[in-house]
Amino acid sequence: MKTFDYARADSAAEAVRDHTPGTMYLGGGTNLVDLMRLGVAEPDRLVDVSRLPLDRIEQAGDRVRIGATVRNSDLAADPGIRARYPMLARAVLTGASGQVRNVATVAGNLLQRTRCAYFQDVTRPCNKRRPGSGCPAIAGDHTNLAIMGASEACVATHPSDMAVALTALGAEVHVTGTGGDRVIPMPGLHRLPGDEPERDTVLEPGELIVAVELPPPPPGAMVYRKVRERASFAFALVSIAAALDVGADGTVAGCRIALGGLAHVPWRAERAEQALLGGPATGEAFLRAAEAELEQASPLPRNAYKVPLTRNLIVSTLEGLAS
Repeated sequence: MKTFDYARADSAAEAVRDHTPGTMYLGGGTNLVDLMRLGVAEPDRLVDVSRLPLDRIEQAGDRVRIGATVRNSDLAADPGIRARYPMLARAVLTGASGQVRNVATVAGNLLQRTRCAYFQDVTRPCNKRRPGSGCPAIAGDHTNLAIMGASEACVATHPSDMAVALTALGAEVHVTGTGGDRVIPMPGLHRLPGDEPERDTVLEPGELIVAVELPPPPPGAMVYRKVRERASFAFALVSIAAALDVGADGTVAGCRIALGGLAHVPWRAERAEQALLGGPATGEAFLRAAEAELEQASPLPRNAYKVPLTRNLIVSTLEGLAS
């Protein structure tokens, strides 16, 4: 591991003010420290923000503000989150293990890097680590990688379960930096690879997430479901965060769908949502909506299974919510 300087910030303003090129922020460290051990991340300086007073979950009118350093386990156990936003609590509980959730922070969860094996192996080329070096996953092992929104530069997927739920809920990410404060909607924090796969998010150098704000929960029922290779500590092959509001006449009055495990970002299924609004809440309608969304899929030979898997997951999830 490369040697580095360490400092502990007493406030978000101090952390941002002291940011210099080569500086990285340290929260729970469950992803960053692993990448440092592998030689993927090599910061010159770490600024520890884990003890900043950003560890509260607060009700603000009909909205909820979640501090950036709230631990994942505390978020999932919060009575208000469990009652009003059950899909978010469930998404957090399906991520990692209990030990990791006790350390990992909300902001760190959103900013975790891809688990693509080529990205984590410094002996192999990877456009995310060394832009222009190539993406060996395209011709190599891409079994669990992207079928939506990928590019010739990168087919990695974003690993966060929490981010999928926050995308479906339409959360807002509050950040601060030398240029001041700003609010980034979800979707919108994460970016597709394009020809700059090294950039996972729209954050500018030195910007720090200070909170995530939840709007009022959508009407109807909501759920988070995750398909994975084993029951514990496994990233999603495909996941879904969905909220469905069915009117008294049996038509869809509201619908929100976000998908995980498919793209470089948590994928908001806008085509499926538009196809469902105002129509019947039936299995046939759910199937047509899923197929409309998956028209955008461009699977590689070894991950084409994700297309029928995603279609079936959308349909079965919506049928469950409608019933």
